[in-house]
Parts: sequence; C-alpha cells; structure tokens
Amino acid sequence: MDQTGSDSSPHTPTSVPELIRKKRDGDRLEDAEIRSFVHGVTEGTVQEAQIGAMLMAIRLKGMDLAETEILTRALAESGQQLQWPEAWRPLLVDKHSTGGVGDKVSLILAPALAACGCKVPMISGRGLGHTGGTLDKLEAIPGFSVVQSPEQMRELLERAGCCIVGQSKELVPADGVLYAIRDVTATVDSLPLITASILSKKAVEQLSTLVVDVKFGEAAIFPSQEKARELAQALVSVGARLGLRVAAALTSMDSPLGCCVGHGLEVEEALRCLEGGGPPDLRDLITQLGGSLLWLNGQAPTLARGVAQVGETLVNGSALSRFQAMLEAQGVAPSLAQALCSGSPAQRQGLLPTAPTKEELRTVSEGTVEQIRALPLAHVLHELGAGRKRAGEALHHDVGLELLVSVGQRVSAGTPWIRVHHRGAGLSRGQARALQGALRLAGGAAFEPERALRELVLPPAPRG
Repeated sequence: MDQTGSDSSPHTPTSVPELIRKKRDGDRLEDAEIRSFVHGVTEGTVQEAQIGAMLMAIRLKGMDLAETEILTRALAESGQQLQWPEAWRPLLVDKHSTGGVGDKVSLILAPALAACGCKVPMISGRGLGHTGGTLDKLEAIPGFSVVQSPEQMRELLERAGCCIVGQSKELVPADGVLYAIRDVTATVDSLPLITASILSKKAVEQLSTLVVDVKFGEAAIFPSQEKARELAQALVSVGARLGLRVAAALTSMDSPLGCCVGHGLEVEEALRCLEGGGPPDLRDLITQLGGSLLWLNGQAPTLARGVAQVGETLVNGSALSRFQAMLEAQGVAPSLAQALCSGSPAQRQGLLPTAPTKEELRTVSEGTVEQIRALPLAHVLHELGAGRKRAGEALHHDVGLELLVSVGQRVSAGTPWIRVHHRGAGLSRGQARALQGALRLAGGAAFEPERALRELVLPPAPRG
C-alpha cells in the first residue's frame, strides 16, 4: 500500500499538531495520516506530549472500523513479522485478556494449549491502570526473561510449544510506546485503541485462531456487558478484515478471579491450578476459553470436548510440564523451574517474592458473601506498590492479597476474610476502611456463584 499518497493533497494535514487537531475536531484520519503518525511514534520523532494528545483525541472522538483496521496494520507493521514453519499454521492460536484483577489465566492456558498440540506465541503486555499485567506476574519468577527476539520465539515454540513475551524493538514497537502512555493518560478504555493494540500484537503472530477475554464490571475497562459487547464485536469484525478468526468471551470482573491478587501470589496460584487444583472459578474460565479455541480451530469436534481436553492437561500434569519447559527456555534456572513445578506450596516458600508483613482483616458481622468488590482491592494494592503511577516504574512483586472467603459462602462475625501482603508496618486507616468496604454481606443461605463467562461472540464462520 502506498503510504504517502494522501500527503500529496494540499488540504491533507502533514504536521503532527494538525493531525491531532483534525481528530480532536471529530474528522476521519486518512490511511496515510494514520501510518505517518505511527511511523513517527516508531522513529521517536513524535513528542510524548503529542502522542498523549492524539490518544486523548481518539479516546474522545473515536475511530470507525476502517480507521481502526489501518491503525492495527500500521502498528503491526512497525516491527518484524513473525515467520513460522508452514506445518505450524493450523496450530497457531492465542488468547488475550482486556485486563482484570487476579487474572492469571494466560500463565495457565498457554501451556495447557501447548499440551493439546497447539503452538502459542503469546505477545502480552504489562499492567494498565489498576489491572495486573501478565508480563509483570512472570517477572516475579527470578530469571524469567520476557524480552525474546523473533528467532528466539521460534526456538521457544519448538522446545515448549508456547512462550509469553513482550513487545520489543523487533515486535510491534509502536504499540509498546502507545501502551505505556495509555496507562498514564486515562485513555486505557478507548475502544479503537484497545482493538488495535490487541490485534496488532496478534497479527504479527500469524495466528489461525484467537480468543479475547473481554472483561466487564466495576473493575473492568468497561462497566457493562453491553459496552463489552461493542468491543467484542469490533475485535471480531476487525479481525475478519485482517484474515484472523477471532472469538470474544464476555466475562464478569466485579469480584477478583481466583483467590490471589498480586504478582508473586498469582504465580503461586497458577502453579496450584497447573497441578490440578486451584480455585473453581479460575479452572472453569481456563477450560472454557481453551475449549473455545480448540473447537473454533478445528482441533476439537465440539465445544464440550475442547473444554474436556484442556481440563485433562491440568489433571495429568502435561500442562505443568509445558510450563516448566517454558520457564527454562525463557531464562529460569532449571533447578528453580523444577523446584517450582514439582514442589508443594510449602516447599515453594522463599522461591517467589515474599512480603515481610502479612495482615488479616476480619468480618464485622455474620452473613453470606454477596460480593467481594475487586476495584477497591486493586486500588489499595496499587497504593502499596503493586501497580505503576508512571510508565516504566518498578513494581513490588511481593505485594498482594489472599481472599480467605469466597462469593456465596456463609460466614460468622470475626471470620478472617482477607490477608494482605505488604512492605509497611501496617495498613493505613484509609486502606483498611477501603478493604473492609469491598466485602458485601447479605442475609440468606449460601449460594453457588454465577460463572464468570457470560457470553461468547463468534466469528462469522467458525469451524466445527
């Protein structure tokens, strides 16, 4: 495609301020204008303030599907395209999440899919706002390297069947810049920016099938299922324009996923799940997402069979074996990888970051746990150092929390319900108040909580 054709018009804005002004005023950007802006981001010729202004203009005025497609292609083309053996093409799958609290699904699902015979070249991201990032969780494991070249990614897929890496100078570098600035400019929730960010990383992977976990609820980017459905439909539609089969799962994010929140604690919980245990809600979402991928990709005859296949890998140890292989291939010392993947939780003590202070809060009355609000929990952890206030800021991988009760459970007054891991002498009065306010008790009997996955938006012509 000619990337300069539109610039020949005397009426086409050429400077970055003019492009910002054009989008700010609600006008449509031409293909060449979008590509020019992304090229400037890649080359470092666009100032960070200008990038922030353009992101805000897009956040406020939006982009149509054609603009979003071009933005996605430009981001994908800002770096190297991954090349795989032809025999891998039908097996290349991936999963992405829009970000949640306690969402460690990728750590478990990537090796589980590899154990099912898939190739999973997962290019992931860091935390945005109050949500945790997959790369940040993995970096809680000493020695784990998320920076891998395209050549190294191919070796990782040959050795382990899966890898989880970040953007680099070779892979979608422009999105890496935009991603970090979105985090600190309140533009995380822009539908076209989310769509382009997700799909640009997946376009360079040359995938066969992708499933995106689109979160909705108080602690998600989108508060309602209806808004989440808009993003899901955009992802499916733009994916089809790119020649990529995309399905989108709409999942609730009012309460945390699983029992642990915080980088090191979430790795521990992922290991328990890979050993066949872990919280039921986490296992259910993993098997549902993985089963959807296997079914849509033609590797399972039905959705139910796909769900069963993923579940089997968690029970028989094959997913855990792939996870250990991935750790070793991405820089973790073999002795540590083996200790993490073969030892009990007690034996793993000290192998992952551990905070010096552990503080429990208790219920103030009896009742049934109606909800554990994820957003105030995430905000307190952010204050304690588990999140970033600016791009590139270091995180405390040992900060986190454990939920000691679950939604639907009947509790008595004085029951310990949360354990906070942090570095201070004690929680502040405001932090303790915020955490206690996250627990909502109601009258009535214990109940079975609703499943996290509420809806699956399918591509036009799924296999099977």
